[in-house]
Amino acid sequence: MHLTDRFLRDNDLLEVAKLGCERDDRVLFSNLSIQLSPGELLQIEGCNGAGKTTLLRVLAGLSGDYRGQVLWRGQKLSRVYADFRLSTFYFGHKPAVKTELTPVENILWRSRLRNESYTDQFVFSALEQVNLAGYEDIPCGQLSAGQHRRVALADLALSATPLWILDEPFTAIDVDGVGWLEQLLARHIENEGSVIMTSHQSLSKLSDRVRKLRLENFRVSDEDEIHDDSEAWL
Repeated sequence: MHLTDRFLRDNDLLEVAKLGCERDDRVLFSNLSIQLSPGELLQIEGCNGAGKTTLLRVLAGLSGDYRGQVLWRGQKLSRVYADFRLSTFYFGHKPAVKTELTPVENILWRSRLRNESYTDQFVFSALEQVNLAGYEDIPCGQLSAGQHRRVALADLALSATPLWILDEPFTAIDVDGVGWLEQLLARHIENEGSVIMTSHQSLSKLSDRVRKLRLENFRVSDEDEIHDDSEAWL
């Protein structure tokens, strides 16, 4: 029986087996394994340079520079990548916002990439929730970087994708925005969605639904990487 078959739970959305990554000949993390089921939120923690963004990019299918396996619904990610992309919302450090498009046009464009569609009423309502009312038809090139992030958050609020992968989504938002985003995450989890995210936010409203992973716990030397074949499962 294959290693990943022995540990796969029937209801897992995403599974990672013995994942390892290096950057500039330095081991970021090694022997990392994760199982994520519907209704779970996994918060990735670590110091600057620990590899948090690298890990999220691997899990989002945006980087193939790793050792180990990433499975989506029990199958290798490379074999079901098209389905995975339609089922995942990735929020990175730099929001995927086209500067020549308006906030409304950006959301409609991004939604079509996921085979989702929204009415104008829903789009305008989502933009109002992130304090972009009145900016709906202004080209994003005239908006600030923080407003670009809010366009992406409005899109997130509309998305029905089961897996959200979020890289520091609380950055550059005010107290009210933090409360709004915590409620959005809570609603997603309650609806059996799953979240993997990096954040220094305490997530007090979600404390009973959050699992935490500290990347420094999976950092080993190159020599240990060669000789240690242990499994570190969450």
